[in-house]
Amino acid sequence: MPKKFTYRGYTLEELKKLSLEDFAKLLPSRQRRAILRLLRGLRPEEKKLLSKVREISRKGNGETIIRTHLREMVILPEMVGLKFGVHNGKEFVVVEIKPEMIGHRLGEFSQTRKKVTHGAPGIGATRSSMFVPLK
Repeated sequence: MPKKFTYRGYTLEELKKLSLEDFAKLLPSRQRRAILRLLRGLRPEEKKLLSKVREISRKGNGETIIRTHLREMVILPEMVGLKFGVHNGKEFVVVEIKPEMIGHRLGEFSQTRKKVTHGAPGIGATRSSMFVPLK
C-alpha cells in the first residue's frame, strides 16, 4: 500500500482547502515571507501566473504547459498536477508539479547550469600536434 502524502500533518486535499494565510503558517520562514508578500499585493506577473493556474485547474486541462519566467514563485497546493515551462535563461524546462514540491520554488527544478563535457583535443591543443600533417 503506497504511503499517503502529507505536508506537516495535512493531506493534499486539506492543504487545498486552506486559505493562503493559513497555508503560509505551515511554511518555513523564507517561503512564508514570500507568500505574505503575495497577500499584501501581487506583482502583475504573479497575478497573471496565478490567474492562469486557477483557470487551467478549473478547466481540468492538466496537459497545458504554463510558461513562466517566475523562478522565485513558491509552489502552492493548487499548482499540484499542472505542468510549468520554467525558463532557465536559455529555454523553458518542463516541470510537472508533484505534491512533494509544495513549499519549494519553481526555479529549484529548472537547473540553470549544465555539466561541462569536454570533447577531444583539437589541432594545436598540444605542442606535439603542431607537426601532425593535415589531410
